[in-house]
Amino acid sequence: MTPSPAPAADDPADLQRIVDSASRLGIEMDEPGMLALLAALEAKPDGDDVAVDVLSGTFGHRVAMLEFSPRDLARFRRIGAIVEVKGVDGNAESALALSGSAAQSKIQSFPGDCDFFERLNIPAPTREAACATMAQLFRDHVLAHDKGDTFQFLEGKLGTYPFDATHGGAAKTKGSPISWTFDEIKAGKIEVTRTDDGSSVGLLWNDVALDPGWCKFDWVVTDPERRQLSNASNVIDVTWESPEGAIVSLDGYLDAYFQEVYLDAGELPTFAKVAKFVSDDALDEYVGRLEGEVRKYLTEHLNYGKAAKRMYNVFRFSGRYLDAAFVRELFDEPATILYQVGALIITLDNATQPGSAIPVAAVKAQAEALVDDVKAALDGDQETEIVKALQQLSLTLEQQPDGAERIAEVDAAETYVVNLVNTFYRDRLVAMPSIKQYIDDIQGATGQ
Repeated sequence: MTPSPAPAADDPADLQRIVDSASRLGIEMDEPGMLALLAALEAKPDGDDVAVDVLSGTFGHRVAMLEFSPRDLARFRRIGAIVEVKGVDGNAESALALSGSAAQSKIQSFPGDCDFFERLNIPAPTREAACATMAQLFRDHVLAHDKGDTFQFLEGKLGTYPFDATHGGAAKTKGSPISWTFDEIKAGKIEVTRTDDGSSVGLLWNDVALDPGWCKFDWVVTDPERRQLSNASNVIDVTWESPEGAIVSLDGYLDAYFQEVYLDAGELPTFAKVAKFVSDDALDEYVGRLEGEVRKYLTEHLNYGKAAKRMYNVFRFSGRYLDAAFVRELFDEPATILYQVGALIITLDNATQPGSAIPVAAVKAQAEALVDDVKAALDGDQETEIVKALQQLSLTLEQQPDGAERIAEVDAAETYVVNLVNTFYRDRLVAMPSIKQYIDDIQGATGQ
């Protein structure tokens, strides 16, 4: 869907319309901040669109840097040391960035997970050699970062299924990503059953790396001083640098850099070398992919919170600056703690799986911190019900049961919170007429 034309951001009547819409909802607008954002979005840079913050040693797209606060930078760098895959003896070079809501910490007070994005560039004589190096680096990194006092590896994604199959009782379609447990990565092999003839087949780590697809690795991490658990993921765009100097992505698509904040200015040369090969149509492709995700969360998997976060990025990069400014204000509302609560329910579940190295005391501390945050943000029946659900969930997870009881408790708590998040964001998004029209157009096209 192509965004409809937006009114000029310097029209006082349109600016007042945002303030009036927010006021009806009881949202206090940061008008100076809004005006600064609008000015920055409309500004046309002279030359390079990458900005470097010398004081913090970070860099990224100029718009992304506007929304990043370095207040938690030390924490993100500690987690980054766990998730970043690095080369050995010069066989690869990397640049690690924050992405998602973690990269927008100036405006999103309650981000969900710690999402990282990494560029891993591998000089090699052939593509096959680059794939082999990638497979070895990935495996070695996971084996060295299985578990510790503050982290636990969850799973990795590498390769795609070459045929329809089942794995662990779950159906897997041809072309879908292959998820690997630690034990499977260590063995270098995953056992699956073909759907067509029922035969058992072993897929080898090194073989599927030749068509790597979407590469992603997940951990759960804890910060005892902050009483905080987080899911930490690293999506890795691996590129092959040929002897002639050409750089191509091993998954066939070289990612753009519009929502990334890189954590080490010393990695700027690697970023710059790879970024030169990003498509000239990267911005249009980026917005198109985001709109696909907006459509998914407004229709197939209803989640207005996730849709809002993606709408914000669509609006700010497609000229709908007033709409972006309005959505931006929603992220700092106290009730948006519910979005983080939903993410942390899954994190608590991951942290207490059998064999986890995360101490039970850390799980209890995170659950208690969640209860405190909910009490501070909400009141009345909503507060009572969420606190009750979180306390029951905490008790269940501390006992570390398997099976139906655990699944039911997690699903019940997550569903309740997601429903509250949906109501919170939907009521506020549709209060802005232009955003309501945007939502109606998407949902009307799919019969919602």
